[in-house]
Amino acid sequence: MKIGYRTLKTAIAAPLAILIAELLQLEGVGSAGIIAVLCIQPTRKQSFLTAWHRIAAGLLSIVFAFVIFEGLGYNPLTVGILLILFIPVTNWLKIAPGIVTSLVILFHFYAAETVDIPLVINEIALMFIGIGLALILNLYMPNLDNSFQEVKNQVEANYQQLFREIAGFLRGDRATLSLELLAQTRQLFNQASDLVQRDQENNFNRQESWLKNYFAMREIQLLALERMAKLIKPKLVTVKQAQQIADLFDDMADAIYPTNPVQYHLEQVDDLLKRFERQDLPQTREEFEVRADLFQLLTEINHYLTVKNQTIKTANE
Repeated sequence: MKIGYRTLKTAIAAPLAILIAELLQLEGVGSAGIIAVLCIQPTRKQSFLTAWHRIAAGLLSIVFAFVIFEGLGYNPLTVGILLILFIPVTNWLKIAPGIVTSLVILFHFYAAETVDIPLVINEIALMFIGIGLALILNLYMPNLDNSFQEVKNQVEANYQQLFREIAGFLRGDRATLSLELLAQTRQLFNQASDLVQRDQENNFNRQESWLKNYFAMREIQLLALERMAKLIKPKLVTVKQAQQIADLFDDMADAIYPTNPVQYHLEQVDDLLKRFERQDLPQTREEFEVRADLFQLLTEINHYLTVKNQTIKTANE
């Protein structure tokens, strides 16, 4: 059984908030623990936003409690009236995520049947203890570098394996391709997107990290790979040009690492395209289709390589 860092933070925040509230001899100390738990978030940005929403909504709820409860009385009907008015206002002010914390405060006033100064101070203290502790604990966020590296390594390994398989297919050494690699890689990009989002929300000074650009590059390349896979057909194996393209795929597999600008491979593709253009025109429909598929395959390879080349050049500027 694995215990996550959010679970640990929650287990620390709740009892510590209750302890502080007890030391201050506040009423309803359990509420400080509840508020702390509600404010534990997966990123620093979400933590600060949550704190703002709960503080603003909590203070607003005190005003509503005083006006509604003191004006109309303490009964279930006035609770309904208060919520009918309070919830739309929080939506309008864009602080609706703080409603749950506000309800804790509102029902304290309802149970006490008063909105006097001592109770208001008590509720504000509970709110700031819970929110403050959550903010302090959320300043620590686990380093995502290892997670990024794992996803990056797996994406590159999948691309490398697919290149090897395509090379083997074009040489006639294998009859099928592991197309499930493409689906697996698509899932890896979903993981990467979540990691990039969390990284940006934990590091406010990094609006666009190289990791975001890297995975964006690889995702565009995946589209090219998916198109390549559709072009790989048994009839391509029958022509001599397939061997040359197979060698190119092997070279690309060896140079999969991210810092390689692939200029050499772009030149290889350009050379192959020029050779194909100098060859005699196809004599049969099948030869024409094979030549068209090979040309399209080289075009997709060129696109795959160009995306990487431009990304690396931009990163080095």
